[in-house]
Amino acid sequence: MSETGYQNYEELQCWKHSRVLKNELFALAKTFPAEEKYRLIDQLVRSSRSINAQIAEGHGRRTTPDKIKFCIQARGSLHETLNHLIDAFDCSYINSKQLQYFREKIKEVERILNGYIAYLESKLPPK
Repeated sequence: MSETGYQNYEELQCWKHSRVLKNELFALAKTFPAEEKYRLIDQLVRSSRSINAQIAEGHGRRTTPDKIKFCIQARGSLHETLNHLIDAFDCSYINSKQLQYFREKIKEVERILNGYIAYLESKLPPK
């Protein structure tokens, strides 16, 4: 955390973990057949990038409700990413071991993201 007490989104664990996931998925997508470049590869890369982008955008809005809204959208992008991985498995581009590995990574990111959402919700005034 900075001297002012303000935390940059790059310091958030949910952003750090989703960045690792995004980079691993980018490397994986490079192994898919060339004909998937503008189909599954593009969708997988975009949805995995969206996770980080949503966290960063919400953080930049600086209001707690906006941070929560964008984190929820990031969680949606996590599930979209998993769906693309299931598609890759169904097309035999990845094996069951790879799918399970990424399921676990996605669960980990979601757990951390849910914790951050709960923390943000605790900062809201009581209803």
